[in-house]
Amino acid sequence: MSANPINYVLIDYENVQPKDFNLLKDGSFKIKVFLGPNQAKIPLHLVTALQPLGINADYVSLEATGSNALDFHIAFYIGKLSCQEPSAHFHIISKDQGFDPLIKYLRGKDMLVERTERIADMSCFKHALPTTIEAQIGAAVTDLVRRNSSKPRTEKTLRSTLHALFKKEASEEQLSNLIHHLRERGIVRVEGGKVSYRLPVSPA
Repeated sequence: MSANPINYVLIDYENVQPKDFNLLKDGSFKIKVFLGPNQAKIPLHLVTALQPLGINADYVSLEATGSNALDFHIAFYIGKLSCQEPSAHFHIISKDQGFDPLIKYLRGKDMLVERTERIADMSCFKHALPTTIEAQIGAAVTDLVRRNSSKPRTEKTLRSTLHALFKKEASEEQLSNLIHHLRERGIVRVEGGKVSYRLPVSPA
């Protein structure tokens, strides 16, 4: 068993088109993008996003149409890959709640499976709430840098993003205090409910 379990990221590209593939460039991630039969031509922006991931990313293209066909393919790959890597963590990226009964069943079998609508919301990117404001600021800045062009653009979504980042452990008062410090340091600027940023440059 490996010290760092593999994270398989299975993307239902027919249902959701992530913008934050850059989050997966570091770490033990293996990505499979599932394309429907009507997605025969792979978008250039998807190819460009996956290229830096090299052999850790590939496509699964469906040839036949059918109700929930793509969902069944993802379920098949979870079964297949879990036999090869029993300790792996599976992340389904999809808005389709039809996966949830399967996920509940697999968790009952002690498998690590989850569904999120965005890559940035995967549990491996979440943190326990640090005790000091400096550590909270550091974690928030790291997360915002990782998000690249998918950073929250309103104060409301910034607040909910930070809440999710810290596993929903932060109180409303703590979130307000964190946003206050981010604004005070010029990291975040809020005007008319809209948010802009001055963040460190993400390392190449």
